[in-house]
Amino acid sequence: MSFDPRKNRAVSAVLCALVVAATLAAAGSAGRSLAGLETEDLSPEERAPAIELAYVRPLMPVESGRNDSNPVWSPSGALIAFERSRGDKKEIVIARPDGSVVHTIYHQLSEGGTAPKFSFPGVVEDISYNAGIAWAPGSDRLVFMSNGGGGNYDLYLRALDGKTTRLTAHKEKDGHAHWSPKADQLAFVSGRTGEGDVYLLDVATRAVTRLTWGAKPHLYPQWSPDGRKIVMIHGRNENHDVYLIEDVRRPLETLKALTTWTYDDLRPVWSPDGKKIAFYSNYNPAGDPKVWAILVIAADGSDSTQGDGLAARVVATDVVPDVERGPAWMPDSNGIVYVRNDREEYNPVYVADLVRKTNLALKTATKMNHDIASSVSGVIAFRAQVDQWDQIFLTKMKE
Repeated sequence: MSFDPRKNRAVSAVLCALVVAATLAAAGSAGRSLAGLETEDLSPEERAPAIELAYVRPLMPVESGRNDSNPVWSPSGALIAFERSRGDKKEIVIARPDGSVVHTIYHQLSEGGTAPKFSFPGVVEDISYNAGIAWAPGSDRLVFMSNGGGGNYDLYLRALDGKTTRLTAHKEKDGHAHWSPKADQLAFVSGRTGEGDVYLLDVATRAVTRLTWGAKPHLYPQWSPDGRKIVMIHGRNENHDVYLIEDVRRPLETLKALTTWTYDDLRPVWSPDGKKIAFYSNYNPAGDPKVWAILVIAADGSDSTQGDGLAARVVATDVVPDVERGPAWMPDSNGIVYVRNDREEYNPVYVADLVRKTNLALKTATKMNHDIASSVSGVIAFRAQVDQWDQIFLTKMKE
């Protein structure tokens, strides 16, 4: 299957085609509360008061004509990178939390394919699509996916000194990169075997090692905080399960399934302490495949992989899934910030407190929210709509 990342809207096409996923449409009304969660069955008037925030502000001055999305904090929290679309063009902006721009990445290859080419006013050029951001642990570099302007989709390295280096040059598409927090290695997905498989790339030597084999794609690899394990999804169409490689040095021997039911499980993310894994699932008591929840399971695989035991791990229901980034953990590993599927309230931002077992709204006063990300210091970045344009906002809960 071929794909055009500029036109992705359906999850099935995204997952089979190895492009960074776009928005899933979530519909339906909230059902009865699960796993003892509060506020699920209450009317807005009966729900607990929304959480007061220290501030809510746009990262940059609100501007029409552009759409900003998918913020990704550097590990230090000193920088934030996000994707910016102007028409069909998509660039990457690196900025400080005060909104000052450090770099703008709009990569285009020359006709020879080895160097960037310059743009001149009035000259028609191939459109470059740049997306899929992953920071190095030192916050001094990031990797992204680009077609270089009409070319194939490969991985590129961008240093903060402005230098861009091509990391892969295979005829098949490469994407879904995630940087090891402990080494100069990337886990990424490639179509070079006919299906989507996970590979390991040594950044210094460019050596590539295959980690997965199978008749169905393995997608969205995520390193554990200790740099020893990788979690991902495996499957196709409307049924993906969460899989774990317990030791990247022995990927075949240590591959195990963490979920095995008929529901669609997507975009697993490790908690910062490495003890838990959160993911989206369209499990719900009503059996509606368009209603999504967030589940949290033990990272050691000790929880049930299906049935009531796995259903009991639901921590939030009727959510808007963000397949680009996955569930957004708070730095203490005790909370997940997400967007509730509530069109009457313009999809408000909520936080699931895993200790108190509550789900409470954040008073952002923003509309049509999405793309949640939390920094190491607890600053929450997210996308919200102003008029018809998407802008990045920052907020933080009061101490």
